[in-house]
Amino acid sequence: MEDAVSRLESVKSNISKAEVAARAAGTVTLVAVSKTFDADAIRPVIGAGQRVFGENRVQEAQGKWPALRAEFPDIELHLIGPLQSNKAKEAVALFDVIETVDREKIAAEIAKEIARQEKAPRLYVQVNTGLEEQKAGIDPREAVAFVARCRDVHGLAIEGLMCIPPFDENPGPHFALLEKIAREAGVEKLSMGMSGDYETAIRFGATSVRVGSAIFGTR
Repeated sequence: MEDAVSRLESVKSNISKAEVAARAAGTVTLVAVSKTFDADAIRPVIGAGQRVFGENRVQEAQGKWPALRAEFPDIELHLIGPLQSNKAKEAVALFDVIETVDREKIAAEIAKEIARQEKAPRLYVQVNTGLEEQKAGIDPREAVAFVARCRDVHGLAIEGLMCIPPFDENPGPHFALLEKIAREAGVEKLSMGMSGDYETAIRFGATSVRVGSAIFGTR
């Protein structure tokens, strides 16, 4: 796994260079996407200093992160895949950040679990900027109102927005749209950009990027 460590350093260097053009140095968070990789593959990346990781599925994360966190208590774990309402209890218990709040039912279930567990993960609303039927996320035309309902109706502190642009389109306009919605909704964090476009995302205002294959290799 020395390759993963060297790739991690390369990604961090690229982020630093992109920050020079767009943001203050050190203000973009790298979320290393470790979905489908086991603890043995992740441990060298943790050993190289990476502390923020993203997972797509609650059940998969439950199988590896409790033991890793026992070794490395300062890990920050993000849920970046779709959340089913029947997994809200486990998600609130396990994750520090849930980036995929995208509908009323999920907002209500998360609010219920936050009250029950007295544990409040940081929350992002996922926006379906490409209006893709097969993809999770709220319609961008409804996003500002949805953020307001999350706050006013459900008492949720929404701190950011997240998007996954269509894979076959220029991501720039999608990143620009998300930044515009964030300004209108009064949120400061933007989770956008993956292995193929994270440097572009930073130029459009990303505060965090979700990078998997560029660090861990192909799955």
